[in-house]
Amino acid sequence: MAKIETFKQLLVHELAALMSVEEQLLEVLPKLAKVASSAKLQKALLDHLEETQKQLQRLEKAAEVLEMKKSDRKLCKAMKGLLAEGQETVESIPPGPLRDAAIIAACQRVEHYEMAAYGTARAFAEQLEETDVSRLISETFKEELAADQLLTRLAEAEVNSQAQNV
Repeated sequence: MAKIETFKQLLVHELAALMSVEEQLLEVLPKLAKVASSAKLQKALLDHLEETQKQLQRLEKAAEVLEMKKSDRKLCKAMKGLLAEGQETVESIPPGPLRDAAIIAACQRVEHYEMAAYGTARAFAEQLEETDVSRLISETFKEELAADQLLTRLAEAEVNSQAQNV
């Protein structure tokens, strides 16, 4: 890893991590949608896949503004770990509502990680008066918040559905 000596370098570092996050999600979301039982959850995951593609495009625009180099790109190990842990849990549960609930839980951990990372990157961009970068990041932060709220509603519906079946 290159030495970080300025806030701009730190912002580029955070942006690189966010790009990796979104790239990893592009691989995982279709797999999760495929193993989800609930049509609503499948749709939410596929909708989020489309949104993630747009978010990555936004991050690429921000990277251009900051003159980010290819060598600045990196793998976000934290996201890799979150996704691996979620996949392990999902695979240990047979298909059905319980697996769907596990998918939702794993996705919410990811959303919370993303919201924290986007919030931090936005704060750095604002401090550096990188208004275009801040705007692009803020737009994605709002989408992540909405995705998290949708997952919460799906989780509540899943739990209520299971409680009625007990």
